[in-house]
Amino acid sequence: MTVQTLLRRPLAFLSLACTTLLLALPAQAEVVFQDITSPKGINAWLVEDYAVPIVTIRFAFEGGTTQDPAGKEGLVNLLTTLFDEGAGTLDSDAFQIALDNAGAEMGFAADADAFYGSMRMLADQRDEAIGLLKLAIQQPRFDQNPIERMRAQLLTGILAAAQSPGTAAQRQWATALYGDHPYARRSEGTAETLASITADDLRGAYKKIFARGNLHIGIVGAIDAKAAAEMVDTLFGALPAEPDLSAIANVEPKLGQDLRLDYDLPQTSIVLAYPGVKRTDPNYFAAYLMTQILGGDTFRSRLTSELREKRGLTYGISAALNNLAHTQSLVISTATRADRATETLAAIKAIVADMASDGPTAEELAGAKKYIIGAYPIGELSSSSAIANTLVGLQLHDLGIDYIASRADLINAVTIDDVKAMAASLLTATPAIMQMGPAPAP
Repeated sequence: MTVQTLLRRPLAFLSLACTTLLLALPAQAEVVFQDITSPKGINAWLVEDYAVPIVTIRFAFEGGTTQDPAGKEGLVNLLTTLFDEGAGTLDSDAFQIALDNAGAEMGFAADADAFYGSMRMLADQRDEAIGLLKLAIQQPRFDQNPIERMRAQLLTGILAAAQSPGTAAQRQWATALYGDHPYARRSEGTAETLASITADDLRGAYKKIFARGNLHIGIVGAIDAKAAAEMVDTLFGALPAEPDLSAIANVEPKLGQDLRLDYDLPQTSIVLAYPGVKRTDPNYFAAYLMTQILGGDTFRSRLTSELREKRGLTYGISAALNNLAHTQSLVISTATRADRATETLAAIKAIVADMASDGPTAEELAGAKKYIIGAYPIGELSSSSAIANTLVGLQLHDLGIDYIASRADLINAVTIDDVKAMAASLLTATPAIMQMGPAPAP
């Protein structure tokens, strides 16, 4: 899925200040998460931190690129590029000058399931920055000149990607797994669908998605709860109560397929998809630990140890749970020398079968628990932007504001029998497999 860069106007001062904040943030246990409600009844999560004079807000509206109508693929993606291209009485140039004068960074993005926005601002210029973000959220202009300019930029990317074998592989993989479900659509669109999108289409998509009822907000930085609640109402209080989203059905990926895409490349890419688990499933952490042991991001994972360290079949291999709003899967991916693709795939299957049959060792489970508990604050709580992103992500997954406080206990409560049960449940399925590389020798 295509995601536009969230912060399109980096400012030197903010970059330096945020580096300072990364070093100054308190330890995970000292980060206090507040659940606040604005005077108009809008909920947000807040972390107050006065280490540096910066405020970061990130928000998400449920309803991403899957909301593109058939034949208008790329609509939501194009929409993300236009919120700093004029709002209210300010045209594109005037808006961007005002944004720079306010000392703020603003950006929008979308994935399959949500439409994101963010702003990072200096605390002493918060009013000016929030005034501009309010205009962007409540009064985007969608002027024709910026539409054409952004359309041309996106088209350039589409045409460049079309030259990549990986793009064709991704399309074939998505269609094979999801058929005609919106997850199989091209979120970036095509030259034809982009050309068909009008300003009225953009206004219609904006009106469908931007509402209070599908909104999630995270705020981090030098701001107290009262001011944060007032800021929330300023930004979002005038939006409609409920969105007008198209219903998206749940879908199970179609497994048991063996796909090939022949390209004259020096390496063969291999991807396997197994069943996954929902993010809110009580067995999620058992599945997560099993996946970490199997092919997580350490050199001690079974797949890395066997295929890279012992056999020299690949430089890197990973296994990860893929959790979307309407589907789940466990995906293993790697690349290897074309003449060793058959050997590599056989080795992957053997390691997976062993995990499905016997599960992990007690030592492997203890190591995985230690790693994922220790790595979480580094990845999720290391800066104001990371914390704001985490706050919104937890809300989108409906995990609760006490999740971070209880996460380690939930992980430590997982037993080896729990992990063995999840391995047997997920890894005994016949996976979908795709190989992209040179055609096999006759």
